[in-house]
Amino acid sequence: MSHAIQDRPVQTAVRHDPLRHARLPRWSPLAIAAGSIAAGVGLGLAAGWHSRIQWGLLAALFFVLGTYAVTAKVEGSRQAKDRVATSLVWVCFILAVIPLLSLAWVTISKGLETLDPYFLSHSMNGVLDAEVGGGIYHALLGTIEQVLLATLIAAPIGLLTAVYLVEYGRGKLAQAVTFFVDVMTGVPSIVAGLFILATWNLMLGFGPSGFAGAMALAILMMPVVVRSTEEMLKLVPNELREASLALGVPKWRTILKVVLPTAIGGITTGVMLAVARITGETAPVLLLVFGTKLINENPFEGAQASLPLYVYEQYAVGTDAAISRAWAAALVLIAFVMILNLVARGIARWKAPKTGR
Repeated sequence: MSHAIQDRPVQTAVRHDPLRHARLPRWSPLAIAAGSIAAGVGLGLAAGWHSRIQWGLLAALFFVLGTYAVTAKVEGSRQAKDRVATSLVWVCFILAVIPLLSLAWVTISKGLETLDPYFLSHSMNGVLDAEVGGGIYHALLGTIEQVLLATLIAAPIGLLTAVYLVEYGRGKLAQAVTFFVDVMTGVPSIVAGLFILATWNLMLGFGPSGFAGAMALAILMMPVVVRSTEEMLKLVPNELREASLALGVPKWRTILKVVLPTAIGGITTGVMLAVARITGETAPVLLLVFGTKLINENPFEGAQASLPLYVYEQYAVGTDAAISRAWAAALVLIAFVMILNLVARGIARWKAPKTGR
């Protein structure tokens, strides 16, 4: 009898344990998603909507509502709110990824029809816009030269500005520099092009050239370099600076030998991302470089082509051959930017501080 009395509270505790709740199975989100898609398509067809975008929006709405209803019924309202938040994150992620994948698919499928070694190694010299043939060699060369010149202008100025703001900047001058960097971050590309047009071309009397376009691109690139470099320098531990200064090393040498090598991976990544940001700009090139069908290897004299301007000009022609060349050039431009991003990631991994085990 004593054993029965001792076992009874244990059995009661197990039967009425308040910490054990009902849980949805792991496959329930997939089942809710499948049901939501079916409901969205069915309701869309019943309403006479033939757009897949409308079906997708309905399915997303049904998925969020269905997740809340099912979870609240089984697990309670508190867990239902958590699952709804997770569902909203997934819906926003899918809504962001679908246009990106669609753009990549259309560009690749249409661009590969024209992209070949001949297209990469020839210019449009002697080829009418309505004719089949021609290539982007002159535009690719112009883009590389203009972006390289813009990087040579913007990267040192942006790096030195960031070093000043982090290591030396105090008082009103630093606040003014920070304010103008923030303002430059939101400057439209057409405004930068108009500024160089008014000063370099009209006031000083220089004609169109790749260098003029590079200066406008440098204006757009500079605030990105400053902001990214500034954040990377702030991540360098102050203990490294203090240890170097305690050994009697001058401040400028501490920055040069300790701070910059520690943050070089992040700085390089920021510069590469800034380069990728200006590579696709069309407005400054249209105003200052003008474009040409010929190969111009001198960026300091005469009109010069670029990939964004080439895409714009070919698509504006409107013929099948021109539009095919525009898609192929767009694919090359995307590949160029992707290569820059991969190089930036590789350099960041290579230069990342190594921690010993």
